[in-house]
Amino acid sequence: MTSPTAPFADRTVLRVGYGALQLERLHHRRSEALALLRRAVESGVDHLDTAQFYGFGFANDVIREALHARDDVLVVTKVGADPDPGGPLPLRLAQRPEQLRASVEDNLRSLGTDQLPVVNLRRLDSGPGLRPDDDQVVGLDDQLALMTALRDEGKIGAIGLSGVTLDGLRRALPAGIACVQNAYSLVSRDDEDMLRLCTAEGIAWVPFFPLGGAFPSLPKVTDEPAVHAVAASLGVTPSQVGLAWLLHHAPNVLLIPGTADAAHLEANIAAGEITLDAADLAALDAVESRSNDVPIG
Repeated sequence: MTSPTAPFADRTVLRVGYGALQLERLHHRRSEALALLRRAVESGVDHLDTAQFYGFGFANDVIREALHARDDVLVVTKVGADPDPGGPLPLRLAQRPEQLRASVEDNLRSLGTDQLPVVNLRRLDSGPGLRPDDDQVVGLDDQLALMTALRDEGKIGAIGLSGVTLDGLRRALPAGIACVQNAYSLVSRDDEDMLRLCTAEGIAWVPFFPLGGAFPSLPKVTDEPAVHAVAASLGVTPSQVGLAWLLHHAPNVLLIPGTADAAHLEANIAAGEITLDAADLAALDAVESRSNDVPIG
């Protein structure tokens, strides 16, 4: 069985956390959103992942109201994009240093805190999603200089990277990197070399899209026959198998599955208790990996 906890940003957290993106589905049911977050915390979740652009600030607002100081929850946020309610997508890129600083200030205000424990710099160099153009093409060194300054000022505690390449991570290592948040799953393992580097450097690996399939062009873990076979043999769901595989794959993997449903929340947390034996892992490791490097927009 895998360890239920792992180090992250100078502390130890439960390896199954919660991603707040799906909270926006409860935008008009605020009491349900608050109850869901309280249920997560009371179930032991002590790592939340959020952003100011999740639900145009709704996720951060709910987190601020739901959490108590005694909960001792690590709240991780990200910068590199801002809310854009009137745009074709719900966000717009905000990659320039002055925009990154403004986004940090926005997160500080909306979360009601004096310091953000970990802030992910959302680059746009790899994986599915938008690609920068015009004044949004910004050098990593310039961004890291700003993030380091914010850390020195005490506004952020630690720096993470998201949507980064292997070369980019190597360049960033001297700045001190707490985590990498890239798209990664059983069916999309492009970043295996980066995961190994993170493991060697003691950097938390926090995959988004852990079950693939977030865009129609991406493969889905739950479409794989091998995943269904293992799930049936263990009496669990295919989604739980996909999450459990990630936890077994490397000791520094931390999960942040998101949901707006209490039953799904409990199922996600329970995935941390699933044991995959050698035969299960061999069958899952044999699943074909397909690229998730799909530009959107």
